[in-house]
Amino acid sequence: MDSLSTGSLSGGDAKTTIMNQVRQEAAVANAKALIEKVNEHCFERCVPKPSTSLSRSEEGCYSACMEKYMAAWNAVSKQYVSRMQREQSSAGFIGGGSL
Repeated sequence: MDSLSTGSLSGGDAKTTIMNQVRQEAAVANAKALIEKVNEHCFERCVPKPSTSLSRSEEGCYSACMEKYMAAWNAVSKQYVSRMQREQSSAGFIGGGSL
C-alpha cells in the first residue's frame, strides 16, 4: 500500500494492485470460512459426546468428513472460477474489453 500513497503507480497499476489485494483478502476469508464450517459440521457429525480426546473411530470419521468437505469445496470453487472466467471473456468481447 505504500506505493499507492506515494503516487509511484500509474492508475492502471494501482487498480490492479488493489484488485489483487482484495482477491487475496477474499481468499483468506474464504479459507477461514471453510475451516470454521468443516470444524462445525464434522465435529457435530463425528463427535457425539466430546471428551478430553478423540477415539479412533471419531478420528477416522473426522478425517473422512474433512476430506469430503474439502473435495466438495474445491469442486465448487473450480466451477465458480471457471464460470467467472467465461463471463469475463464474454464481457470482454461484448463490451469491447473495457469495464
